[in-house]
Amino acid sequence: MTAPFTSPLAASLAEDLLARFDRYVRIDTQSARGRTESPSTPGQLDLSRLLVDELLALGPTDAALDGNGYVTATLAASGGGDPGVVVGLVSHVDTSPDAPGAGVVPLVHRAYDGGVITLPKGGTVLDPRAEPHLASRAGHDVVTSSGDTLLGADDKAGVAEIMTAIAHLAARPELPRPTLRICFTPDEEVGLGASLFDVEAFGAQCAYTMDGSSLGEIQDETFSAKEATITVTGVDVHPGFATGILVNAARVAAKIVAALPDDLTPETTSGRDGFIHVYETSGEAATATVRAILRDFDDDRLDGHVALLRQTAEDVVAQTPGASVTIEVADQYPNMRAHLEPFPEVTEHAIAAIRAEGLEPLREPIRGGTDGSVLSARGLPTPNIFTGGHAYHSCREWASLQDMAAAAAVIVHLAAEWAAER
Repeated sequence: MTAPFTSPLAASLAEDLLARFDRYVRIDTQSARGRTESPSTPGQLDLSRLLVDELLALGPTDAALDGNGYVTATLAASGGGDPGVVVGLVSHVDTSPDAPGAGVVPLVHRAYDGGVITLPKGGTVLDPRAEPHLASRAGHDVVTSSGDTLLGADDKAGVAEIMTAIAHLAARPELPRPTLRICFTPDEEVGLGASLFDVEAFGAQCAYTMDGSSLGEIQDETFSAKEATITVTGVDVHPGFATGILVNAARVAAKIVAALPDDLTPETTSGRDGFIHVYETSGEAATATVRAILRDFDDDRLDGHVALLRQTAEDVVAQTPGASVTIEVADQYPNMRAHLEPFPEVTEHAIAAIRAEGLEPLREPIRGGTDGSVLSARGLPTPNIFTGGHAYHSCREWASLQDMAAAAAVIVHLAAEWAAER
């Protein structure tokens, strides 16, 4: 039996939402680390151009793609909403480089039976015993990839939800809404989604990223984030003449990774615990590189993780005469909490919109970040709202159509909440 939607509004939005989502996820928009231009990959522009065309067809006459790959548009106030109240809706078009992203073929498992889902490619299995959110979605229409790619729900679910809500509102000018500003950003997955965002030109007093996960989430706190690059230099020589001369940088780098605490990794932490996550190692005997991200909700603890990583690398290298190490640490995004606290009404309106959809708001910190982290720090208060996607950055990624439709409905309610603002 198919699970019911959260409201008649959500049910009415579902099929348009699914069609948009299906269309968007088939476009390869994986971003790339080490960006030399914006966006980092040309596929992001393919989706962005499509979105501009669709927005123009819906009504916003100013929809445009700028030179850095940002899509912006305006839906004018209507239904008694104050044109001077300007609220932003933001999602990112790129998908993660952490799993294959080309050739996505979405599959819809109608009225999911609650059991194991075996996908046709890649040997990928979605087991509700390992995916607790999936276990609770029996009866839902579950969307997955075919198993050899990620799905792209992060964040094309958010993109599709915004587009669906805008289509619904644009076709119904009698519904109350403020001035809505839309922005679709590139390169969020590599930490650069808000780096070239023109906050002043956007002109909103606040915004919301549609980039969360579980039904009902409203998030106003994220990790603070840094990225570290450790470069080990050794001494290379022909291995046949290496005795007493060779200093193998690749082996030294491996020792650094092995020396990091086992209880300070993403897979061994939860809740408000931070971590050090080594996501890439590469190198040869002469030079090797370790790249890691560091996360915590507390800035002092985050600085402690940096100090630990630095000390570990230096201690290992000190035990290897002839090796040397450089460590570069860069800020990625801040915890948005302190930047949102002066504007409680922004989160309160989102909570009211979620309740208007008949849901109980879930206020949990994000063990990650969004464009809203940087935007909030730059003066545009931007909390995060759920999208209905799960198991992001993997070939096991999935989304519930019922939950995605609820998120689109929440956007419609959010417009009504802000239309009442005076």
